[in-house]
Amino acid sequence: MSTVKTQVSDAEWQTRVDLAACYRMVAQYGWDDLVFTHISARVPGPEHHFLINPYGMLFEEVTASSLVKVDLLGNKVMDSEFDINPAGFTIHSAVHEAREDARCVMHLHTNAGVAVSALKDGLQPLSQQSLFALSSLAYHDYEGVALNPEEKVRLVADLGDANFMILRNHGLLTCADTIADAFLFMFILQRSCEIQLQAQATGQPLIEIPKPILIGIQAQAKAVTRSAGGTLAWPGILRKLQRDNPGFDR
Repeated sequence: MSTVKTQVSDAEWQTRVDLAACYRMVAQYGWDDLVFTHISARVPGPEHHFLINPYGMLFEEVTASSLVKVDLLGNKVMDSEFDINPAGFTIHSAVHEAREDARCVMHLHTNAGVAVSALKDGLQPLSQQSLFALSSLAYHDYEGVALNPEEKVRLVADLGDANFMILRNHGLLTCADTIADAFLFMFILQRSCEIQLQAQATGQPLIEIPKPILIGIQAQAKAVTRSAGGTLAWPGILRKLQRDNPGFDR
């Protein structure tokens, strides 16, 4: 039995298992960037404590026990043999602090995501998938590698109450009340970027989804994102991992 499991609540352990599974599914889809992006989740309970990946561990290696528990400043609040990347937690801490509903924050540097982030017009309404992202999408302009406290303020102001964000020249971000929803939001955003790039690569004229449809979706943003079905898809994702990459729940 994991020694970490005996030290934490059942609720925290389940969050650890789900977050480790999320890391491994990112690796399974090839969305990881060695050790240089992060997914964080708030620990259930009154404390503002969070779980994040041990720095230097590949996403495919992350386990429930290896996740590191930190406070909003990135300081460890539970003994761990692993360290974290404090700079990597900067974006996450900013979003967690500003958004009570952002219990999980995903930030990735996928090829398709970075490519679309560099396009002047960003994500376009070219697919049904893109409508989910466009219903609650924000942008943040690139300010360099280091995120200083002033940029954190601008980032959360740009995010507002959106669940999807494109970080210009940088990558993608999603946040949600559950790990399952944050993962599904990233799946939708990533797939939207891939479809757009493939369509644009043909060089053929593109048909955008009519504006009245897009405006209608945006007016129902919360209803659209809440019905996306993260919780419905998550059990199947866990079953897939148990078949293909077991051990995340240790």
